[in-house]
Amino acid sequence: MTTTRADTQVTTQADAPLPAYRVNLMRVGYLLMVVGLALVKWPLFFRDGGIASLPVYEGVVATLLTAMSLLALLGLRHPMAMLPVLVFESLWKLIWLAAVGLPYLVAGDHDAQLSSVLASVWLVVIILAVTPWDHVWRHYVRASGTPWRRV
Repeated sequence: MTTTRADTQVTTQADAPLPAYRVNLMRVGYLLMVVGLALVKWPLFFRDGGIASLPVYEGVVATLLTAMSLLALLGLRHPMAMLPVLVFESLWKLIWLAAVGLPYLVAGDHDAQLSSVLASVWLVVIILAVTPWDHVWRHYVRASGTPWRRV
């Protein structure tokens, strides 16, 4: 939070920039997303028939994840501006694990398809580790929101 007092700015600890090592750790997370998705999803666009040859929902997933990889690519250059991409990546994977993955595992209904998805989803551990959750908490949860109308 920055306030103006007699033309001077007072910056609170919540506004202090992250240290370079934390920003660079975020870049590791973005790089993991870019490389992983580039290897798995991008080739789908160039095979015979492209994305249009996939079943509808597989096409939706492929295009959404490709868009995520492009946003993660921007995150390599602008890690703080693209922080919501890391948060989204963490949230969807944790929700999937809790709502889909764990119930299948608890029920003992473990097949090759579940194993394949689990193999990619478990990488959320790295994204969770490189995301500056204290910053997310201060700037997205605790901070005042944008007013709905002009004051």
